[in-house]
Amino acid sequence: MSTKVIQALYNDDDILMDAVKETRKAHHHIEEVYTPFPVHGLDKAMGLAPTRLAIASFMYGVVGLSFATWMMNYIMIQDWPQDIGGKPSFSYIENMPAFVPIMFELTVFFAAHLMVITFYMRSKLWPFKEAENPDVRTTDDHFLMEVAVHNNEEELSDFLKKTGAVEIKVVEKH
Repeated sequence: MSTKVIQALYNDDDILMDAVKETRKAHHHIEEVYTPFPVHGLDKAMGLAPTRLAIASFMYGVVGLSFATWMMNYIMIQDWPQDIGGKPSFSYIENMPAFVPIMFELTVFFAAHLMVITFYMRSKLWPFKEAENPDVRTTDDHFLMEVAVHNNEEELSDFLKKTGAVEIKVVEKH
């Protein structure tokens, strides 16, 4: 299924922010915005839902902490108990202060690595994936906003020119 979009190119991030706000106020659907650097407040201006990545990161940290606790209890208490420095391994709780650095490191390790995997999967950035950047100038100094066309191509083009777009293209997306 292919859809028509208008790609409006801007040369300033402040003009882009104003254009996004005006476009949303006019009830046009913004498909995507491409920027060469993060623009503060753009997600709110576009009306995007808040991210749940922090919740996922916390859960991954809990998994890492649980794994560290299980691993140290099994290795140091059950499987191969040792008397190190006069401290016998009778229980996990008695030896927990010595295990805190390992628990911290595995919590951070699991959270960081699983967050990277989650980010790539959520963003659909698979290995050898072709770039979806519609205009190479958006990696340098221009900003591009894609707006869905619903039988209002002329009206939408005029509207986007009034918002400060320096270039407008109508494109079929697949």
